[in-house]
Amino acid sequence: MNRIKVKLPEAVHFTTEIAVRITDVNYGNHLGNDKVLSICHEARVQLFKHFGFEELNIDGLGVIMSDAAIQFLKEAKYGDSLIVDIAIDNISKCTFDLFYHLKIAATNITAFKVKTGMVFYNYELSKIALTPLIFKNKFLL
Repeated sequence: MNRIKVKLPEAVHFTTEIAVRITDVNYGNHLGNDKVLSICHEARVQLFKHFGFEELNIDGLGVIMSDAAIQFLKEAKYGDSLIVDIAIDNISKCTFDLFYHLKIAATNITAFKVKTGMVFYNYELSKIALTPLIFKNKFLL
């Protein structure tokens, strides 16, 4: 059976550290699969803030997630700090991808690799929008 493999780009645009909270832990006593995306969401908000953006205001546009892939490699437990490296890649006409490399801080061992596909969205018009030039200029090499 084929399994998802998230290939991380070499570039890293932002790094943050996020602790696993007790509310992130499931009955298996480790970080729940649903909470991995929540941690990525928090890291994404921090990334945007670092670059002067907000999820609902990147040159007047918002972003929505169109897809997600998570590769589970190691359990994270309550109290673990996760180093989250984020890369922005595949910027296109209306979309871009975010790649998240989550490592357990104490050991630097990769716990999760995540990719989220993002779409620029005009919430006033309820439709997909073109990638803003300010975003392209900041992240296209």
